[in-house]
Amino acid sequence: MRTWRVVLVGFGTVGRGAAERLRDSAAGLADAGVDARVVGVLDPMLGSVVDPAGFDPAALLEAAANGSLRDLAGATAAPEGIDAITSIDADVVFEMTPTNLSDGEPGLGHVRAALAAGRHVATTNKGPVALAWPELADLAQANGVQLRCEGTVMSGTPLLNVCESGLAAAGVRSVRGILNGTCNFILSQMEDGADYSDALAQAQQLGYAETNPAGDVEGWDAAAKVTILGNLVLGGALTLADVDRAGIDGVTQRDVLTAVDAGTRLRLVGSVERRDGKVVEPKVGVEALVLGDPLAAVAGAGNLLTFDTEALGPVSIAGPGAGRAETGHALIADLIAIHRGASA
Repeated sequence: MRTWRVVLVGFGTVGRGAAERLRDSAAGLADAGVDARVVGVLDPMLGSVVDPAGFDPAALLEAAANGSLRDLAGATAAPEGIDAITSIDADVVFEMTPTNLSDGEPGLGHVRAALAAGRHVATTNKGPVALAWPELADLAQANGVQLRCEGTVMSGTPLLNVCESGLAAAGVRSVRGILNGTCNFILSQMEDGADYSDALAQAQQLGYAETNPAGDVEGWDAAAKVTILGNLVLGGALTLADVDRAGIDGVTQRDVLTAVDAGTRLRLVGSVERRDGKVVEPKVGVEALVLGDPLAAVAGAGNLLTFDTEALGPVSIAGPGAGRAETGHALIADLIAIHRGASA
């Protein structure tokens, strides 16, 4: 059994999902040889606190529900942001601040600082991984630590870690799939008769779409995931700007129903290929899919990704692409992967 001292950066929806999974997965972690101890939580609204003895995840959740972490038993005030990341005596940083696809901040600065300080990092934040993966991967290697990001694509559905192990040497030639549950939900609702604005409002009401839905409906979220897949699975060095991107914000109900009448379904599809040793054609856009295409069968907020491989042919992975518990689970999976990698 090895104790891993963990700092949680961000204690909003994802951070609380991680705490819930740490609370509920203690037995499973112990079976994997992991004792996870939360020694710090950094949140600009709830407070930044540290306790070398470790916080009880249940107590953290209760304090957060009451609006502040500052009065927790054993807690002392921690510095804010990067100073806390580099000063708290920890082994692993869970970086869970909101995604920013413009410059990656503040998450990018957090990840850089943690890696430079010799901390392993598990992040659910697509910004740093989509915008600066080659730099961050080099920084992790230079400092002898791991950078994990299972939760950046398809949330808690096992994907990137599966690719690293189960699809190693399988010769992945391309990746293609539905990567944004919000857009898929909206298009599914439009097939059932809703117009775009009503379907979007319902997605927002259910928590699938943000108040400002641009990141989803304009294709930015899916483009970030295509970038991540192209780099981590296919070995590329893509940037977000390399992705040919279009969203669903210009799709009308008439477009959707015309496709249905033609025996097809409109879906927002992301794809990228490896050809002649190069990673090419990263793109996101609306496609009219024949009903025999597995992607056409994905309804609601589901995700599905298919890898075309030399060794196995097509391999598909389906599952939820969002959710508090699901994303929290991705961090647990990354912690176990870090443990196993450090023990190898």
